[in-house]
Amino acid sequence: MQKLIITAALTGGIHGKEANPALPEQPDEIINAAYECYNAGAAIVHIHARDKSGKQTASKEIFTEINEGIRSRCPLIVQNTTGGPGLPLKKRISSLDAQPDSASLNCGTVVFFYQGKELPFINLRHEIEAFAQAMIERNIKPELEVYNPSMFMEVENLIAKNLLRPPYYINLVMGVNGMGGFAGTPENLLTMIRHLPPGSIFNVSGIGKYQLTMNTMAIIAGGHVRTGLEDNVFYAKGIMAQSNAQLVERIVRLARELGRDIASPQEAREILEIGR
Repeated sequence: MQKLIITAALTGGIHGKEANPALPEQPDEIINAAYECYNAGAAIVHIHARDKSGKQTASKEIFTEINEGIRSRCPLIVQNTTGGPGLPLKKRISSLDAQPDSASLNCGTVVFFYQGKELPFINLRHEIEAFAQAMIERNIKPELEVYNPSMFMEVENLIAKNLLRPPYYINLVMGVNGMGGFAGTPENLLTMIRHLPPGSIFNVSGIGKYQLTMNTMAIIAGGHVRTGLEDNVFYAKGIMAQSNAQLVERIVRLARELGRDIASPQEAREILEIGR
């Protein structure tokens, strides 16, 4: 098996410190959390930006401050989000101007359920294609976010239109609480893996209670792992995670017990062909 690439999703764009005080929001907090995750064994950090009030933002200036701060301290692969329920396309795409190594590319529409509210996250085909084209032009590696099997139609569309370069890096997002989510069960994950197009490298995110199970299955199945406070603020049932690094450290321990070596940032660049 390939060495295991660990992505730390540090912040997210929905919940904040009210969910877990350890969630980093401001640039200095995010930079410090990224450095801690690098020391713990992560190769990639997935970045969302927040404004001074803690709300999600697509500000190029804030993303640039975060990206440059991380790069000044360690060689992590910086992956900016192009997501964010409620943010318009033109603002979401501006995160690419902060020169990340990689960026998320959401392959369909979902509606998140959070605190009794429905948060629509719309991704139409022409928008998905626009993100893909913008990433090609900037030599940014897309991480394709696939929430259910139907979204593989959009992956195939991008491949057919030469809007992706192999290897295709696909993040299987399991267990989103909302419309368009796919429960994080072993059977469902295997279904997603079976839909992967040839030439794919897959990563698995488990949301909330599904995080540890899905991460462990990814290690066993030869995929890669995303963990972090964006996806789950708990370490175990009823126990808050102390930091993003704590969650990365657990994946490193599990991987070593299961016979997977950990990829360094440079090794992850080579596996994913970032920068080529």
